[in-house]
Amino acid sequence: MKPQSVYQLSARQILLLAFSSALIAIGATALLYKYGEFIKTDAETAVTLADSAPPQGISDPSTVSDEQNSIEVYKAVSPGVAFINTTSVRQGWFGEEEGKGNGSGSVIDREGHILTNYHVIEGSQKLTVSFGGEKVYPATVVGGDPDTDLAVIKIDPPVGMTVVPLGDSDKLVVGQNVLAIGNPFGLDRTLTTGVISGLQRPIRARNNRPIDAAIQTDASINPGNSGGPLLDKFGKMIGINSQILSPAGGSVGVGFAVPASTAKKIIPQLIQFGEVRRPKLGASLPTVEELIQRGYRLPVNQGLLVYQTQPGGSAAVAGLRGISADGNIGDIILSADGQKMNNLDDLYRLLDKKQIGETVSLEVYRSGRTITVPVKLIAAPPTRGTTRRVNE
Repeated sequence: MKPQSVYQLSARQILLLAFSSALIAIGATALLYKYGEFIKTDAETAVTLADSAPPQGISDPSTVSDEQNSIEVYKAVSPGVAFINTTSVRQGWFGEEEGKGNGSGSVIDREGHILTNYHVIEGSQKLTVSFGGEKVYPATVVGGDPDTDLAVIKIDPPVGMTVVPLGDSDKLVVGQNVLAIGNPFGLDRTLTTGVISGLQRPIRARNNRPIDAAIQTDASINPGNSGGPLLDKFGKMIGINSQILSPAGGSVGVGFAVPASTAKKIIPQLIQFGEVRRPKLGASLPTVEELIQRGYRLPVNQGLLVYQTQPGGSAAVAGLRGISADGNIGDIILSADGQKMNNLDDLYRLLDKKQIGETVSLEVYRSGRTITVPVKLIAAPPTRGTTRRVNE
């Protein structure tokens, strides 16, 4: 009988692997969200999103020029576009240092909820909102989701506040006219126009999580536009302006918006829970391909290595094994529900279709043989206390 190879890692390799696993922290823990059904809320936290009816004052676009349509959309919608100012405090060399930033947002209901980007409000200790006048409203964070780069904040709503209706981003076509309203470089309620340049574009949130199906537009988007609405010719918000592709930091005509269909599915959870509640695998999972490129000797050439599991998490409860104290390699996830796992994005996209409490079947390489491990997915621990920290 041919002797079985024992794959071990040196102490130095274990330390390096631990460091690299820490660097990919959130991405490697496989916290996955479900873009599924709306969460039913109770009366206190009920979500009343703006309906699909276009704002008043916008003519049938087919009966007016593009110029007139832009004028009418801006006049009808811009009062509902928020100018968000943020203040954060951090410890510097000479004591506390105050940092300021700004972004944009859209009023989504008459209760004062405002949709924006997570990166606009991340780390802020103070938020204020204005709508083009001298009146400034203090705001609080209701909920945030770094994985989709979306957040909801709230103000005490003034009487007659304009609401920006959410449109249908699933019916967009390349070439259709769009408008962006925001506050680039602090210039409040600036209008730019363009077209949809592409659909289904993959972009990444700041935590490196994939955001699929982003809308690409050539409407000028610059720093300060983040969180503002991308509008169709009926004045409906079809996307949330989030990123630009630019070597110099300014607009070069390649901007990206998170689709409204994504926002519709997570807003109720942000308002009810302060976060999006997702199934969690609960394991640090560096990729085999990356480790081989770094010089690690592994028995397979693709998959996700289980570096360590979270106590009480889905992976640990199912019996998945991480790297042992003496350096023996942990389990290697080869496939999940029959789909090969070459990288974390493969796992994210598969678990995106799963609900908390469902089971995923993992094909695992362990000690020279391949086994099947069913893993029941549990929820990630609540993080509302850290999300709802602004002005509270």
